[in-house]
Amino acid sequence: MPIEVIQGVLIPFLGTVLGSGCVFFMRGAMRQGLQRALTGFAAGVMVAASIWSLLIPAMEQAADMGRWAFLPAVVGFGAGMAFLLLLDRLIPHLHMNSEETEGPRTGLSRRVMLVLAVTLHNLPEGMAVGVVYAGWMSGNESISLMGALALALGIAIQNFPEGAIISMPLRAEGMSRPQAFAAGALSGAVEPAGALITILAASALVPAMPYLLSFAAGAMLYVVVEELIPEMSAGSHSNIGTICFAVGFALMMALDVALG
Repeated sequence: MPIEVIQGVLIPFLGTVLGSGCVFFMRGAMRQGLQRALTGFAAGVMVAASIWSLLIPAMEQAADMGRWAFLPAVVGFGAGMAFLLLLDRLIPHLHMNSEETEGPRTGLSRRVMLVLAVTLHNLPEGMAVGVVYAGWMSGNESISLMGALALALGIAIQNFPEGAIISMPLRAEGMSRPQAFAAGALSGAVEPAGALITILAASALVPAMPYLLSFAAGAMLYVVVEELIPEMSAGSHSNIGTICFAVGFALMMALDVALG
């Protein structure tokens, strides 16, 4: 496997690790306004990445289908949404700022279920990076190495606040700083693992690349709608989440166009 690919799939994980390290420098629980801002920023990055790095390339690759070029994107998008919905039902987890667990009943602790929620969130991001790098490795003309790097960097940027969002509440729940850091960092380990598995699977399914790209987009947007947008809007009215969403969206869009 090319060194560029290995480096690319590790970049998002590095973002999570660095963000989790904030637990060593920040004291007390994370303020709601800051959490909203970080969540909104992450949502904006994920939406822009889903459109410019995944859905648009999926339709470009299906251009020979003429007016039906949208079909692989629609089918893959729906499948990605359904896949995350299924995982949401099968894996016990607890979203931030919520007291109600989701998934099957279990005896797992609140801390473990908080980590599982973020791990579930990170899986589609790893898949997205993996499928884009798989497209580049297959020689797909609509996917460049710089475009794949732009996606990896964009997800790493939004993983930084996410790392802080998971490690800081775990510290507030009673974990030591090293434990909270380790849990936050490990929640991001699913990204390189998911990326590598996706690359290996996609290499055997090159003709299905438009479907795989849009599948990753559907999975990412499921997380945005089901988790991030509600979290950035929770509590008393504030525009900070919306403003940071716009900043994240614009940054990821600029990265993809400038580097792609």
